[in-house]
Amino acid sequence: MSIVLSILANAGGVGKTTLGVHLAYEMSRRNFSVALLDLDPQRSLDVFCGLPASESDRTIAQLFSKDFKGNYPLVSCWGNDKVEVCQGHPRLSEVANELVIRKRGEYVLADRLKSYPLPHDLTILDCPATLGMLNVNALAASNYILVPVQLEMKSIAGAAELVEWCITTADELHLSPRPPILGFVPSMYDERRAIHKSYLQQLPAIAETLKIKVYPKIRDSSEFKNASANGLPLQKYRPAHQACNDFKAIANDLSNLIKTGNK
Repeated sequence: MSIVLSILANAGGVGKTTLGVHLAYEMSRRNFSVALLDLDPQRSLDVFCGLPASESDRTIAQLFSKDFKGNYPLVSCWGNDKVEVCQGHPRLSEVANELVIRKRGEYVLADRLKSYPLPHDLTILDCPATLGMLNVNALAASNYILVPVQLEMKSIAGAAELVEWCITTADELHLSPRPPILGFVPSMYDERRAIHKSYLQQLPAIAETLKIKVYPKIRDSSEFKNASANGLPLQKYRPAHQACNDFKAIANDLSNLIKTGNK
């Protein structure tokens, strides 16, 4: 059973692309095929995947054109035929404005994925940091949502607001079933910072009131930056690094959901 997973946050710099890229690679190591779709006009996936920028007609912007007929502009990366990327483009900012006045503008991505299903076991949507029409499209197209949470008060408060946005927007779109939030992912954790330790201890209680799971922390490491500068996931850049294990708990849940048909 194929899964569409949105990685959502209403702030930048919380590790959305890091999470998406490393989950994709971890799932590919388990023999699942993964499509990474970049909905961010800043096209961060190009850097993380070591891909040159493409013209708009060879990016995800093409999916939103009215003459799209299922010709997904996918490219493989890292020499791994299990992971394919649909690149982002700055034109997505214009696309978001056009969707506001377009019929079924909230459902364009969902309609595309339904009419022209991707063959991958898992599709990961790397979403922008603003809760506009592109994120509404991602929500409408998703089976599940992951929310990376930086261990700072503003980010934690923002994550709670994002949960409310997901619920309210899903109800307004009459999504049935409403895509559940698979969990909060504490990101960029630095054990040397007391404030990070404090918020990490508080996060489960906050998540429990929202009935949301908290995954193990993803540590802050300069090696993530070094790996992305080389267009590689950490698992490929430095496979023995301890942070490579930080994504396994999420990958375990995704693997089980795929194998059991999302149940």
